[in-house]
Amino acid sequence: MHRQPILELLRRHAAQPLDAHEAAMAAEIIRFVETHADCFLRSCVPGHLTGSAWIVDPERTRTLLTHHHKLDRWLQLGGHADGETDLAGVAMREAREESGLTRLRAVSAVPFDVDRHLIPARGHEPEHYHHDVRFMIEADPDEPLVISSESKDLAWVEIIGVAALNPAESMARMVRKTQAAKVAPKIDPA
Repeated sequence: MHRQPILELLRRHAAQPLDAHEAAMAAEIIRFVETHADCFLRSCVPGHLTGSAWIVDPERTRTLLTHHHKLDRWLQLGGHADGETDLAGVAMREAREESGLTRLRAVSAVPFDVDRHLIPARGHEPEHYHHDVRFMIEADPDEPLVISSESKDLAWVEIIGVAALNPAESMARMVRKTQAAKVAPKIDPA
């Protein structure tokens, strides 16, 4: 599998001003991709790449979260690459499949955020890492939602209310970045 495009995207992301924790994770993910030719496949034993969609409204005041069925937590939408090397495309596909939304727009081709998190063992799947590459995607909050089998619920949540549903630092970081993007002019670096 061709890893050069995702390595270039990850290096572009890592070159941006990131907090220390995200910078360390970006470096870990780059090393992981460099050393695992099968990084896009679920069968990659230590972990695999995933693509996530941080879906926001045009004003950047709300985000669409899913109450994840298996993990029983409120999270951004996203999922496994399953061999697909275009993680922005994976994030867009997952956004459509998990929400029913059709009018989606990628804010940038460059990742919005990266995160590395441990997924607990479940059934025949051993404990493993998700090396999550996240993209900001804009959507119309008035478009009807369709809850998939992967979700218990979907909800547009005020950005300032995300911590009440999921206080994890990973979520808080995306909230901070969204709030900073609201203040700064919207420029697509891609």
